[in-house]
Amino acid sequence: MSKKPLLIGITGGSGSGKTTVSKALIERLGANHPVLLQQDVYYKDQSDKPMAERVKTNYDHPDSLETDLFVAQLNQLLRYEAVDIPVYDYAAHTRAAETVHIEPSDVIIVDGVLLFNDERVRDMLDLKVYVDTDDDIRFIRRLERDTNERGRTVAGVIDQYLATVKPMHNQFVEPTKRYADIIVPEGGENFVAIDMLMNQAIAMVEQEEATQH
Repeated sequence: MSKKPLLIGITGGSGSGKTTVSKALIERLGANHPVLLQQDVYYKDQSDKPMAERVKTNYDHPDSLETDLFVAQLNQLLRYEAVDIPVYDYAAHTRAAETVHIEPSDVIIVDGVLLFNDERVRDMLDLKVYVDTDDDIRFIRRLERDTNERGRTVAGVIDQYLATVKPMHNQFVEPTKRYADIIVPEGGENFVAIDMLMNQAIAMVEQEEATQH
């Protein structure tokens, strides 16, 4: 039996705490040198569009992502091949010129708001996690992140949330909860649920290692 990396997928609404859960997993599985791949670096390049058009992009719709490239690079990592993943410039609303080199690993963690929308991605995942957090909490976290880290204005964040984030969440994110193996309520702060997830992930890693001996 050929060795295969363990692939863990973490999804949930914007601001749900996906990154917190991902980082907790990485810390607990540190001995396995896990790599983290975030779906939102795969937003499509928009360098051919003027800024006025770029800012109108609905980043909460599946069509905003270059999912074929995401799937292709996931498959490379699953074959223990290194990849050069994109970098997205949120201030310029387009893909940056540089890339980030990612070496293969026995444990791959992927996270993204629209992670479970594509059947090809779902079929690859060994463990599917949905981080389920109250809408108000998610909005506050998004507001803080986008104004502090992505150079957005408060009014701009609110307009985007009402126009696309909330309706797209209801249409494309919330329904994918049914695909989850594990649901983490109040992501990032439910330490009991996170600990259960850690134990499950560690058990799966150990089981995979046992099959190789």
